[in-house]
Amino acid sequence: MAGRITTVGRAEDAGPDPAEEEHALQVASRLHAFNRYELKYLVPLELAGRVRDELAERMDRDLHSPTGGYGVWSLYYDTARLRFYWEKIEGLKFRRKLRIRHYGDLAGITDESPVCVEIKQRVNRVTQKRRISLPYGTALRLCDRRELIEHGPRERAFVHEVLNLIVRLDLRPTAITGYQREALVGRDQDTGVRVTFDRRVRGRDRDFHFGTPTPENRFTIPPHLAVMEVKVNERTPYWITDLAARHNLNLVRVSKYVQSIEAFGLAPRSVFHVREENHPSPVTGQQPPAGKPPVEARVP
Repeated sequence: MAGRITTVGRAEDAGPDPAEEEHALQVASRLHAFNRYELKYLVPLELAGRVRDELAERMDRDLHSPTGGYGVWSLYYDTARLRFYWEKIEGLKFRRKLRIRHYGDLAGITDESPVCVEIKQRVNRVTQKRRISLPYGTALRLCDRRELIEHGPRERAFVHEVLNLIVRLDLRPTAITGYQREALVGRDQDTGVRVTFDRRVRGRDRDFHFGTPTPENRFTIPPHLAVMEVKVNERTPYWITDLAARHNLNLVRVSKYVQSIEAFGLAPRSVFHVREENHPSPVTGQQPPAGKPPVEARVP
């Protein structure tokens, strides 16, 4: 997917030696990294469509984003005591998450299907992502079976960092999130801007294999809401902040992973939780029943 390529930092416990670095200049790497700022908004679906169309007057559709969007599925790893979850809740200036991410439909996924093993971390206000593209079976060998996988010289530091995190913290699969994403990218002087609209945000707290047949996904954010994210390399263009003000969009601190953890009762609901009772459906005007979030409707 689209991202700004930057230099990848060395892991604390490993790094390429000079001979490997020289050889790496001639070897294509599967490793990508980029830094950016992120702003998030909760937007009713009918308004999200109007906002998207207005943005499209000054932005282009991402080449990877077909009409109707594409699926994004992420398997998050955490400790038994949910260390990464609590780091997010407590707002630590340095925090991170480990996940396996698949773009597209999960139907027919195999061990050869491409996925990304990704470390997403926050340093003060900057979001940093580092990831490596791997076949799904290889990613599971690294993250579940804790095996040192085959890798190129320029990927060595990152692979060792992932393996060190998993073994040292005893990370395990904890939650899956999924949603349908539409993406726009800036043009001309705004080429570093990316805006995404994520709808039908759902997840599960079991059946962690992406190929699980008929899994029971549940909505973790009310299905009549979309999560709009503005992602910039440096500063947000004035015309986007003006647009947000005109449509009365308010910044929110929302995490799809945190939302899943709390929706399934793995941790108490925090002050940042998107509470269903605060967002009644505009169709029925009714609050959903208390308890587990509603099961995702089966879509052919």
